[in-house]
Amino acid sequence: MGVAAGPIRVVVAKPGLDGHDRGAKVIARALRDAGMEVIYTGLHQTPEQIVDTAIQEDADAIGLSILSGAHNTLFAAVIDLLKERDAADILVFGGGIIPEADIAPLKEKGVAEIFTPGATTASIVDWVRANVRQPAQA
Repeated sequence: MGVAAGPIRVVVAKPGLDGHDRGAKVIARALRDAGMEVIYTGLHQTPEQIVDTAIQEDADAIGLSILSGAHNTLFAAVIDLLKERDAADILVFGGGIIPEADIAPLKEKGVAEIFTPGATTASIVDWVRANVRQPAQA
């Protein structure tokens, strides 16, 4: 992954049938207020729509918010589509109601980080800054 100029670009998305987006909007605003460019896709997005948006917007990362219980399926679909479309350099992270037992398997599939209820916006912003678009070491 090369080092791009300009602010970090993050797509924040609500995949599937989950209709509660307050948390996603709070995260989107926190990332924006921290100087990042945020593209919020809105509710009920398919993995294909999310990946299409990330590629079209030249995003550095995708943040998924999932409260519906379909996290294993939806995260895997997004990761697989990014690989299929030669866009695996787009980092995927997310949060929501995700059982502790599911976090390690999600990370094994390629999810970079999972934030559970109680994570602060500051911790998420700090993680994105520390892990997205890192320059090569000299």
